[in-house]
Amino acid sequence: MALRVAVSLGVVLALMWVLHRRATKGGFGAAAKGRGRRSAAVEVVGRQGIGGKASVVVVDVEGERLVLGVSEQSVSLLRSSPTPAPEPATPLPMRPRGSARRPDRTVVPTAQQLQGSVLSADTWRQAAAALRSRRAG
Repeated sequence: MALRVAVSLGVVLALMWVLHRRATKGGFGAAAKGRGRRSAAVEVVGRQGIGGKASVVVVDVEGERLVLGVSEQSVSLLRSSPTPAPEPATPLPMRPRGSARRPDRTVVPTAQQLQGSVLSADTWRQAAAALRSRRAG
């Protein structure tokens, strides 16, 4: 009796293992349906929410890059272009061990570049002057 149970358990475990192997290699489901015909590979490059349930999605499909507007009700093609060539990866420069890393150069924007920005001193002066004129008048 115990031998019979052990053999049955072995057969069940072997069957589960075979099914698992076939499922992970794409032997079942949608992958099996796509055999024999060319199936399109879709790669999502990026997604950006723009409010509520709406977003903009960039996808690559068969050598074409599509920009899609996605909402709860529909998907709209906003733009299409050929897929850009991948940029070659540049290796990072090697530093000797134990050496301190130099901080990157800080770029300070000019007053003209900051004009009208929250970071501009002139913007703060104008805001202070407006507040003073309200209190005085």
